[in-house]
Amino acid sequence: MLQAYVVESNVYDFAISIASQFHYLVNVFTVVAGAFWIAKDIRNRLRRQFFTINLQGKAMGAQKRILVTGGAGFLGAFLCERMVTEGHDVICLDNFFTSQKSNIVDLLEQPNFEFVRHDITHPIWLEVDEIYNLACPAAPGHYQFNPIKTLKTSVLGAINALGIAKRCHAKILQASTSEVYGDPEVHPQPESYRGSVNPVGPRACYDEGKRAAETLFMEYNRMNNVNVRIVRIFNTYGPRMHPYDGRVVSNFIGQAIRGEDITVFGDGNQTRSFCYRDDLVEGMVRMMNGPDDFIGPVNLGNAGEFTVLELAELVIEMTGSNSKIVHKALPADDPLRRQPDATLAEEKLGWKPIVSLREGLEKTIAWFQQIDWANYRPPTPNF
Repeated sequence: MLQAYVVESNVYDFAISIASQFHYLVNVFTVVAGAFWIAKDIRNRLRRQFFTINLQGKAMGAQKRILVTGGAGFLGAFLCERMVTEGHDVICLDNFFTSQKSNIVDLLEQPNFEFVRHDITHPIWLEVDEIYNLACPAAPGHYQFNPIKTLKTSVLGAINALGIAKRCHAKILQASTSEVYGDPEVHPQPESYRGSVNPVGPRACYDEGKRAAETLFMEYNRMNNVNVRIVRIFNTYGPRMHPYDGRVVSNFIGQAIRGEDITVFGDGNQTRSFCYRDDLVEGMVRMMNGPDDFIGPVNLGNAGEFTVLELAELVIEMTGSNSKIVHKALPADDPLRRQPDATLAEEKLGWKPIVSLREGLEKTIAWFQQIDWANYRPPTPNF
């Protein structure tokens, strides 16, 4: 009887000990969880302070509902960030076909930012005041990966975006491209130049898709009085470019950082003009906010003209790389000269690029040097 009592007492003491330790662990977990949520709240407050959002102090008439299609892309993400900072209600629409969620991760918890994962080739119903239509693979490595998808995005995407604008009486801006000029026979290229495009070449999916989108925008304006804007974007670069997009700037910087040979197609004497990201987005915003009687098209680009060989040599110098320049055959329909006549943008919008190529490359190279390349992928699988 005494032995049974002792055993029962020991079991009781053991149970009390376990319960006490469990209670202690619960208390520790509660403290840790509380600290985590406090830290998260502090982080969110700092983010809001960083983006200088003051929605309560912004008049409802000044706060616009803005849709950015392709909003997680290189230019789209920076445009979203700017619109959020200005206090507008921003809807970012993207399907991540070529873009990265990391481009917008810092915006996801902002109260005036909303992300919608959607393919603009399919209709969607949203209530907005302004639309920036940027959705379309824009780099050769991306738009040639799935040419039919590229053409659908330009044409069906434009139709669906214009449908929203028509229904909502919203202003809409089309991000067109200098590729509508093809391999130009006029230099530099003014907006009046009608281009020299091969409609059956490997670049036609992008070139002709963008030309068709411009036609759609003009017809919606003429037939339905939709308030449209068209900008033709020349080569643009800057931080958050996709490392695998196949553009000449990202190619050269990536190869130089890795110590690989710099690949120059052709003899390298073909020319390009390079506009820094911030300058380009400023031009887009000015066009959207400009007078309704100026709908474009208008060229947006830096008038500074450089050979591809000059760019390669500059990247090698600025990265301190030991890379060598190697030459390969020039791809079909690759333009030999490309330079915008940006006179109209300066006259109508008061816009002129201010960032030099060397200054812009310095910022872009610094970004490329600190990224984890494993976090980026080549174009997504065909679907």
